[in-house]
Amino acid sequence: MASQPGLSDLRRAKFARRLPAALSQLAGPQHGPVRLPLHLAWSGLTTFDLDQPRLRMSYYRIVLAEGQHDDLVQYLDRDLLVGLWPTLRTLVSRDVREVWESAFGELGGSTQAAA
Repeated sequence: MASQPGLSDLRRAKFARRLPAALSQLAGPQHGPVRLPLHLAWSGLTTFDLDQPRLRMSYYRIVLAEGQHDDLVQYLDRDLLVGLWPTLRTLVSRDVREVWESAFGELGGSTQAAA
């Protein structure tokens, strides 16, 4: 009898389906205020000033956790993601972290440098 996938396996598969093909596809904003749609920021603040480090980190956490493929491409920036990743990886769920690091060596490499 085949074992059923665990909850973590299902979550990882969900996040993996959303990933862009390459980090270079992430062409979101780098500066200034950004308003996230309610399907992403459904639980409070919807406008984030990316020039404020704390708000930028919250924005990235929300988009990584809630975003579909098109949201990731539209709202995340490759350079910001790579720069934030050593800290951001400690703030997102294990499933999000493992999916992104498995898919993109640039992120996995930064984790070893930060460890």
